[in-house]
Amino acid sequence: MVQTNDKTTPLFSIRDASVVRGGTTILHVDEFDLAEGEHVALLGPNGAGKSTFIQLLTREVFPLYRDEPPVRFRGQARPRLDQIRATLGVVSATMHDQVRVHLPSWEIVCGGLFGTVGLPLHGTVTADHRERAYDALERLGIADVAERDIMTLSTGQARRVLVARELIRDPQVLVFDEPCTGLDPQGMFQVRETMRTLADEGRSVILVTHYPEDIIPQIQRVLLIKQAEVFADGPKDEILTNEVMSSLFDVPLEVGHHGEWYSLRGAHK
Repeated sequence: MVQTNDKTTPLFSIRDASVVRGGTTILHVDEFDLAEGEHVALLGPNGAGKSTFIQLLTREVFPLYRDEPPVRFRGQARPRLDQIRATLGVVSATMHDQVRVHLPSWEIVCGGLFGTVGLPLHGTVTADHRERAYDALERLGIADVAERDIMTLSTGQARRVLVARELIRDPQVLVFDEPCTGLDPQGMFQVRETMRTLADEGRSVILVTHYPEDIIPQIQRVLLIKQAEVFADGPKDEILTNEVMSSLFDVPLEVGHHGEWYSLRGAHK
């Protein structure tokens, strides 16, 4: 059950945040608010700062000290890490690369309760835990893979098992970090449908991607990051244009619009 929170206080609020590494600013965010229940897509070139932006939210990296804390979570200047982890679920292609164990899918999903890949050595799995794992898989349309070895699944199926692994904790926000990397068209379709399902349940979806094709119709806001700064932030119909996308990637590009979906391709003479 997705909880209801005070809608007047942003889920995340960032003001004048700079992340510096080795004397170089790898990300600066002047101002950003994300409302409870809001969806947003982050686009930008490789190395622009998209992953660092997400790590600011998850508190995996910290900005330079300011008298007024630059990043707030539900109005809190110093939230506990367990509060953030209880609220956010994160799925990434990198996480998928780390799954190198021969375990049934339901055990991978249960691992989300313990922060492990599979079941912890000394953890106790109850009948309720197992039922919740099966329920998460069923909600994503893959209950039939529950007993199958994760290593025998297609890439798209395995990616959805990892979504179920986060879903078992009932997070209110799902972060998808380049979720379609390495997937064939069928896998891409399935992952995008999974994002739609979760958005329709009332969960916030934060999507990090290079491609407008990944932006599900439920996401109406797009944030562009270029050269370690926010390049643009606004409604996707204003952001996803030939001019803006060409400026973002520094090559001539054409944006296609197909119903509720967008696409991107090189503009050739």
